[in-house]
Amino acid sequence: MAYSIDIYDKGGKVVSQFALDEALFADSLVNKDLIHEYYLLQQSNARQNLAKTKGRGEVHGSGKKIYKQKGTGGARSWGKQSPIRRWGWVAFGPRGVENYTKTMSKKARNLALNGILTLKAKDGELLGLKDLSLAAPKTKDAQDVLKNIGINTKKVLFVVSKKDENILKSFRNLPKVKYLFVDYLNPVDLMSYHTVLFLESALNTLNK
Repeated sequence: MAYSIDIYDKGGKVVSQFALDEALFADSLVNKDLIHEYYLLQQSNARQNLAKTKGRGEVHGSGKKIYKQKGTGGARSWGKQSPIRRWGWVAFGPRGVENYTKTMSKKARNLALNGILTLKAKDGELLGLKDLSLAAPKTKDAQDVLKNIGINTKKVLFVVSKKDENILKSFRNLPKVKYLFVDYLNPVDLMSYHTVLFLESALNTLNK
């Protein structure tokens, strides 16, 4: 099935339709397992390896036995540094050297990303905006554009193709809006926002 995206002008009127390339965006190409793998890859690669516990040679304290070996009725214990005691070293704890990096081929990542966009298009969550120019950065203008389209109450991912200071500064202060360059589309952002609003020039890049 071929999907098309409504292109709005800044007044909220649908002025054209943008057809997504069937060779890239089709139901038969959607692989949910691959999408899940790419999502986990992004989360894992963003993980900071900060957790670290002290090993046996890093804890302070005497190595002297805290009580004699036999005759106490209790289990044998060699000292206060034992991992079973408070302030002792930690057995099998994280050492701060673990590698959580995952990899995927570029082809697999593109296929997963196109799958997410296909599902978004199927649910009517992809919208287009006629390329606009703002005379000056003004949040009120950006808010009016979203209100006219009818998505001002939703979480919106605003996708652009190139840097335009007036546009970016106008949209960046809106609390439910995040702007992103089309080359940096990723599964976490696409799945975190209800609506994805593309500038028309960004859609042309997407189809390539």
